[in-house]
Amino acid sequence: MELTRRQFLKGSALVTGGAASVSTFGFDLQPAHAQVRQLKISQATETRTVCPYCAVGCSMIAYTLGDKAPNTVPTLLHVEGDPDSPINAGTLCPKGASTLQLALNGNRPAGPMYRAAGAAEWTQVSWDDAMDRMARMVKDARDKHFTEKDEAGNTVNRQTGFAFLGGATISNEEGYLTAKLMRGLGTVYLEQQARV
Repeated sequence: MELTRRQFLKGSALVTGGAASVSTFGFDLQPAHAQVRQLKISQATETRTVCPYCAVGCSMIAYTLGDKAPNTVPTLLHVEGDPDSPINAGTLCPKGASTLQLALNGNRPAGPMYRAAGAAEWTQVSWDDAMDRMARMVKDARDKHFTEKDEAGNTVNRQTGFAFLGGATISNEEGYLTAKLMRGLGTVYLEQQARV
């Protein structure tokens, strides 16, 4: 008997349709197929957040798994734009869409790194060492480039040894505190990334 194309397709549709509900061994596969169709975020906790990249302030939803139990570590599963946001209405730029990699990238250093002058390799240092080094460098630069009075004898109390560039996603309160700190040190070159 010669099999036509139409007969072959009809026969294969019957076999496929039957296999979708009952396996070869007689098990009902409907619950398994239903489980597969659930979203990976169906059991996750939604957390509203803001994109860390620029000054637009796009709202995002971060989905974590871990049930907020005290003995579990939350795991970030997915990040997407918040459709309820009047700023971005659920859309994200390419940088915002890659925020998941910012948190989960295995190539990202887990702590502060230091490369000595002339060295070829970076080494990981403790946070205490990194903060002590930064504080020492700020103090030395300020002392070296500090001007108490200008040429006319006016008190100016300024330093030009370093500049400060604020991040665009810091809150108003954080911006106020960093500006006060930098002005307290006499920093002249004070800028905000949102204006750059």
